[in-house]
Amino acid sequence: MSRTSKEGGNANPEMQLDPKYDDYDYPTTSPESGSGHPGHTTQEQDAQVFQLRSLLEQAGYTERLDTLTLLRFLRARKFNVELAKQMFVNNEEWRKKFGDGEKTGVDELVRTFDYKEKPEVMKIYPQYYHKTDKDGRPVYIEQYGGIDLNAMYKITSQERMLANLVVEYEKVADPRLPACSRKAGKLLETCCTIMDMKNVGVGKISSVYGYVKQTSAISQDHYPERLGKMYIINTPWGFSTAFNFIKGFLDPVTVAKIHVLGSGYQQELLKQIPAENLPKQFGGSCECQGGCEFSDDGPWHDPKFARPPKWAQKSDAAAPAAEDTKPAEEAKA
Repeated sequence: MSRTSKEGGNANPEMQLDPKYDDYDYPTTSPESGSGHPGHTTQEQDAQVFQLRSLLEQAGYTERLDTLTLLRFLRARKFNVELAKQMFVNNEEWRKKFGDGEKTGVDELVRTFDYKEKPEVMKIYPQYYHKTDKDGRPVYIEQYGGIDLNAMYKITSQERMLANLVVEYEKVADPRLPACSRKAGKLLETCCTIMDMKNVGVGKISSVYGYVKQTSAISQDHYPERLGKMYIINTPWGFSTAFNFIKGFLDPVTVAKIHVLGSGYQQELLKQIPAENLPKQFGGSCECQGGCEFSDDGPWHDPKFARPPKWAQKSDAAAPAAEDTKPAEEAKA
C-alpha cells in the first residue's frame, strides 16, 4: 500500500494509505498524537485497518472504505475489528433507510435536502456552524433555551429536524473539515461545540432531553470520533450534579473533552476560540451581517481552502450518465 497522499509532505510515513480509496487532497497527519490517530498508528493498527477493509469488501461494501474513516470506526470500538465491522455495517444499513419523510437515503439527502423552514426554526432553536477555534476546528453552536417542540412541529417535523442534523454532519465531513485541514496545515477531524442551556428550566429539561438523546444517538452511532471539545454553558441548577453522575458511564476520553460551565463561561470560551470568531452574545466580538447564526462563515467558503465536496461531484458525474440513457430508452419505445 502507498504511504503518501496528495499532501505527501504532511503524511506520516508510518501510516499506510490505500491508493484505491485514499484520495485525499488535504493533510493526513493528525495533531492528536494518541495511538490510533492518523499519522500515529502502529503497524498492528495499520494491519487492523487492512483487515477491516478486507472484511467489508468481502461483505460487498465499496463506499467509505478510506483509511481515515475506518480508523474512526476502529477507535470508536477500541480497535476491536469485529465490533468496528458491526458498527460500520449498521451504519451503512442506517444510511440506506434514513429519510426526511419524503426521500430516503443519506447520500440522496445531502445532495437534495432543502430546509426551507430553517429561518423560522432558527428563531426557536438556533443551531449553526460558525468560523473556527484556535485549533482550526469548526465551531458548532446550539441554543436550547427557546426550544418549544409544539411550536416547532407547526413549522417543521421531527423527521426534517433530524434530516437537517444529518445533512449538516455530512457537510462537516466534507467540505468543512477538509477546508479547515488545508488552512491549518494538519488533519482536523473534530469540532468544537458550544451547548447553551440558558433559560432551560426544570420544566423544559424533559423535552430537551428527549430530543438531545435522539441526536446524540445519531452522533455516536453514525458519526464517531467527531467531538473535539464541548462547552456546556449557562447550565441550570443541579445540572453539574446530574452530569457528575452521568459521566461515570462515559468513556474517560470523552469526559475529558466536556466542560460544564455556569454563567461565567466567557473567559473559558475565549481560551479556545478567538474573540473575532466568537459571536458577541457569548463574549466574543463577532457580529456577522445578518446574524452569526445565518452566516455559515468559515474556511469552507474561502476560495483558498474550499473545494467542491465529493458528494456533489458524484452527483454531477451521475447527471450526464442519466441523460445518456434517454435516447436508448426512447429507441426501445
